[in-house]
Amino acid sequence: MMELLKVLVCIPFLLYSCYSDIKTRRVSNNVWPVMFAAGLPFIIYDLLNYGFPYFIRMVLSFAFIFAFVYVLFQLNAFGGADAKVIMVISIIIPTFPAIYMPGQAFPIHGVPPINLFAFSVFGNSVLLSIIVPIGLFLYNLTQVSVHEMLKKPGYMFVGYKSSVPGLKDRHIRLMDVYGRTDEGVISHFTWVGAEPDHDVIHELEGYIEKGFIDEKVWVTPGLPFMIPITAGFVTAVVFGDLIFNFTLKYLVM
Repeated sequence: MMELLKVLVCIPFLLYSCYSDIKTRRVSNNVWPVMFAAGLPFIIYDLLNYGFPYFIRMVLSFAFIFAFVYVLFQLNAFGGADAKVIMVISIIIPTFPAIYMPGQAFPIHGVPPINLFAFSVFGNSVLLSIIVPIGLFLYNLTQVSVHEMLKKPGYMFVGYKSSVPGLKDRHIRLMDVYGRTDEGVISHFTWVGAEPDHDVIHELEGYIEKGFIDEKVWVTPGLPFMIPITAGFVTAVVFGDLIFNFTLKYLVM
């Protein structure tokens, strides 16, 4: 019961973080101390009941996750809020929660050899984020011409076409940068994406009026990683470590 309560305490904070990340692409730093405070009674309960061995597991869990996400953060591969929520989870739930329901034990596929719950949450979130490119590709199949698909096949997985007026006040980035030449307007792909601010939109609208570019341009959505983290948390609780189980299944086959 205590393991289930830990999970239920974490979920509202994860859901709120998803909401905030979607709306503003930011999550207030005030969320994490409150989340930790909500989980503190469970930490104290476990320390009193399981003693020093539990304390060691908790410290190792936090130390490993801290080092891991710190490196990713320094490489700009991980956001600050994403790193903080994973670290808080590593303290509240250092190892996989053993949850028992009538006729079923969770996680369904058991606990992986590396019993670090927060690490499995991260692994699951990375794996589940692959769904987004697949979804974009399927969406683009219904929206983009065959000529455009063959011209820019890679764009199909990471972006979609949007009308220029529709770029205002949205968390998206242009996949191409545009420039005027003597022969007209040229565009080329940019890895970092271009911010569609007021000046850029005004410039693009001018190119459209003169017939230099199409009315729709390629954009890429800024996916809030808090959503895959929340999905990774739930799947870790219910199913276990997805990467480990897929790998194990492949090796057995």
